[in-house]
Amino acid sequence: MRFDRNERAAYGRILRLTLPIVIQNLFSAAISSADVIMLNTVGQSSISAASLAVQYTNILHMVYYGLGTGVTMLCAQYWGKGELRVIERVEGFALRFSILISLLFALPAATVPELMMKVFTNDEELIRLGASYLQAISVSYVCWGISEAYLAVLRSIERVKTSTALNIMALMLNIILNAVFVFGLFGAPKLGIQGVALATSISRAVELVACFVVSAVSKDVHLRLSEMFGKGGVLMQDFLRLSLPALLNDIIWSVAFSMYSVIMGHMGSDVVAANSLVVVVRNFGTVMCFAVANASGIYVGKEIGANQIREAEVDGARALKLTVATGAVGGLLVALVSPFVLRYASLNETAAGYLKVMLMINTYYIMGTAVNTTLIAGLFRAGGDSRFGCICDVIDMWCYAVPLGFFSAFVLKLPPMVVYFLLCTDEFVKWPWVFRRYHSKKWLKNITREAV
Repeated sequence: MRFDRNERAAYGRILRLTLPIVIQNLFSAAISSADVIMLNTVGQSSISAASLAVQYTNILHMVYYGLGTGVTMLCAQYWGKGELRVIERVEGFALRFSILISLLFALPAATVPELMMKVFTNDEELIRLGASYLQAISVSYVCWGISEAYLAVLRSIERVKTSTALNIMALMLNIILNAVFVFGLFGAPKLGIQGVALATSISRAVELVACFVVSAVSKDVHLRLSEMFGKGGVLMQDFLRLSLPALLNDIIWSVAFSMYSVIMGHMGSDVVAANSLVVVVRNFGTVMCFAVANASGIYVGKEIGANQIREAEVDGARALKLTVATGAVGGLLVALVSPFVLRYASLNETAAGYLKVMLMINTYYIMGTAVNTTLIAGLFRAGGDSRFGCICDVIDMWCYAVPLGFFSAFVLKLPPMVVYFLLCTDEFVKWPWVFRRYHSKKWLKNITREAV
C-alpha cells in the first residue's frame, strides 16, 4: 500500500501523539509484569490474591479513565480554539469528582478490606492476603486522582511527552520500591504482597509532587486546586452532560469486567492464577492499540474544535486502520510469547493448562478490544458522543456477557475454559452497532461554545 504526501503527514501527526503514549503504556504493563514476577517468588497464592485485589483498584482506574476522557472531550476541542482559561476551569470540575470518588474508594479499602475481597473470592487465604494489599494501597487513591486529572489535561493539549515522562518516573520508582519491599533490600522488611501495594502508594505520592512542580513552571495550563471551588455555569453543564455518560460507561464496563474475575474467582485459585498471567500478556499486546485510541481522540477532537470536520472524519478513518493493524500485531505478539510464558510460569499442571487456552483465546480477543476502544472511547468521545458507548456497554455487558458467564459457570457448570471463551465474546457482539454508529457520522460534532 502506497501513501501520498498528505496521507504520510497525517499518519505522522497521529503517530507523534501515539508513540509517547505507547512508551507510557509499555512502562505501565512492565509494572504489572514486575509485580507478577516478584510475587512469583513468594507463591501462587500471592499472585492470585493480588490479581483479585487489583480488580477493586482497576474499577477506580476506569473511573479516572472515564473522567479523563470526559476532560479530553472538552479540553481537546477548546485547545483547537486556543481557550486555555476554559481548559483550567474544566480541570477544576474533574478535580472535584476525582477527589470525592477517591475518598469513597479509599474508605472501605482501608477499613473493611476483607469485605471487599469476599466479593471476588471465598478462599480464606486469598481474602487475607488481598486485604493486606488493599489497606496498603488505599492511601494512594487521592494522590492518584489529582495527578490523573492533571495528566489528562496535559494529554488533551498535546503535551503527551510531559505526561509520559511523569508516568515513567513514577513507574520506575514503583519497580525499584517493589524490589526493595518484596525482597527486603537495603535492610527493608520483606513485606510480600503488602510491599507491592506500599511501593505503589509511595510512587503515586511522588508523582503528585512532580505534577505540582511541572505546573509551577508551565507556560500554559496549571494544576490549581482552587479551581475546584469555581463557579460552574454553562461550562459545568457541558462537562456533566458529556463526561457523566463517559464516566458511567467506564464504571459499567469495569464493574462488569470485574464480575468476570468474580466468576473465575469462585471457580478455583488455579483459574485465578492463570488469568493473572494472561492479563499481563494481554496488557503488552494492547499497548499500541490503546495508544492509537487515546491519540486519535486528542487529535480528532482538536480538529473538530477548530471546525475542521472533514479533516477529522478522514483522520478518524486513518486511526481506525492503524488500530486494526496494531490489533493484528498485538495478537501475533501474544502468540509469540506464549511458549515462553508457559515455560517459566510457576504454576501447577492444572493452572498451566488453563493458561495455555487463555493465551490462545487472547490472540484474537485483542482485536475486538482494540477496535471498540478506538471507536467508542477515542473517536466517538472526541466528538462528544459519549452516550452511545454507555448504552452499548450496558446492553452488551449486563444483558449479555455477565448473565451468560454466571449461567454457564454456576447453573450449567461448564468447564472453566468454556466459560472463559464465552466471556471473551463480549467485544465482538457489539461490533455491528458500533460500526453502524461510526458510519452514521453522528459523532462528528463541535461541542465548544463561542462565549463561556
